[in-house]
Amino acid sequence: MPETPSGPRAPYMDVLDALMEEIKGKSPGDPISSESELCERHGVARMTVRRAIGIARERGLIETRWGKGSFVAPPVGSGAEGDDQADA
Repeated sequence: MPETPSGPRAPYMDVLDALMEEIKGKSPGDPISSESELCERHGVARMTVRRAIGIARERGLIETRWGKGSFVAPPVGSGAEGDDQADA
């Protein structure tokens, strides 16, 4: 495990960094790599990948649709919710 000034770096952080880079090159609604692809690419367990995906989801960067996969989330505040308020 690579060393950082604060100690060893957790493997999920490397996967999360890779996800962030992948997301930068995509548009909202585009799929991200599957869990199995990320496991193979980074040589980590599925739970490690799930932790990274969970953090990205909590940060509002991706959306996960059961049975479909994970997708790049639209930017916060870009939904139609605010449009309804303008008519009031």
